[in-house]
Formats: sequence, C-alpha cells, structure tokens
Amino acid sequence: MRTPNWKSNSLLLVSALALLSACRQDMHDQPKYRPYAQSNFFSNGSSARPLVANTVARGWLREDSAMYRGKVSNAPDAGFVTTLPMPVTKALLERGHERFNIYCSPCHDQLGRGDGMIPQRGFKHPPSYHTDRLRKQPIGYFFDVMSKGFGVMPSYANRVPVDDRWAIAAYIRVLQFSQNATEADVPVSERNLLDQPIQTAQAAVAGEGR
Repeated sequence: MRTPNWKSNSLLLVSALALLSACRQDMHDQPKYRPYAQSNFFSNGSSARPLVANTVARGWLREDSAMYRGKVSNAPDAGFVTTLPMPVTKALLERGHERFNIYCSPCHDQLGRGDGMIPQRGFKHPPSYHTDRLRKQPIGYFFDVMSKGFGVMPSYANRVPVDDRWAIAAYIRVLQFSQNATEADVPVSERNLLDQPIQTAQAAVAGEGR
C-alpha cells in the first residue's frame, strides 16, 4: 500500500485555494447599469441617453424603397415595382436559379407548380406560379412575399439577403415565361435545338455561354 505523498496533496490544496480565490461573487455582481435602468446620472432618471429621433444603425439605411421594399415609394399604400431595381444579367438569373432550388423548390418544386416534396408529404400546396393571377403580379409582389411571408409561408428576410431575393424573383419570371413560351420566342439560330434531347440542348447552350 502506497503512503500518501503529503507534498503532492499540499500542492493540490494550494492550487485549489488559488483558483477559488478568483471566483468571488463580486465578479459576478459587478457595479454596472443595465441599459436604461434607473439612475441619478441623467436628468430623466435613466442610465443611458435615448436614441436621437430617426437614428439608423450603420449599414441599415433603407431609403431605396424599390430595392428594400419592392414598392415604388415608402408610402404605406405604395404599389409594387414592375421592374427589377438592378440590371438583369445572366449571372443574376443563374444566382436566382441556384437560390430558388435551395430555398423555394422544396415547396414550389423546380418548375414553380407548387408540387414540391414538402406538400407531397402532406403540407399545404402553394399556388402555382403559372396561374393567371400570379403571372399578372408585379415583380415587386414576389419580393414582398419573400420578405414578409404569406399564408403558411414564413418570411425569408433573415435567411435570404436582399440581392438574392431579387435574383429569385427574376428567376420566377423566367419560370413563368418558360412555361408559356412559343416557338416564335426562340431565336432562329437555336430553334434546331428544340428537337434535340434535353441533355444535348443544354450542352449546346452551355457551350455558347463559354
């Protein structure tokens, strides 16, 4: 049987006491004021001054109503914008395609018919983008729905940045056009691809893009 080493035990005891000495309650209960707690420092009896009227956090100024609200002005009854507040480019549509497939297709499916995997599992089906009602909606309407939510659809404002919401809205327009386009809408130089298998046509278009 080993005899306890009194030197080792003493060292452990001293170390424990040193650690405990740093854990005093007054480190937890620091002499501080919580924001706007009662205080005699200011004349209004608060520990902090109120924000100046119309104060906006740095980087959060939202004066551009078209960009940040999808509406023509900041008036409460303003109508939705009918054009994107940014140039329509191939990169924008590709970004919208990618973000749509990530965030929207689980409910709306990849063609926007409202038959995604989530409603197939028993949840409420969203409306098809290809109804007359939604084809006639201004593009700002889709941005507004993504920002605020609608019906059982929650807001995506905290998940999808503003630019990406507009990219998705632009891609929704592409989907709507694709399901109602005619042969006359296809450039003459590419009409021969209409009779080709989808993989061949996609490869040809991708090659032209490069």
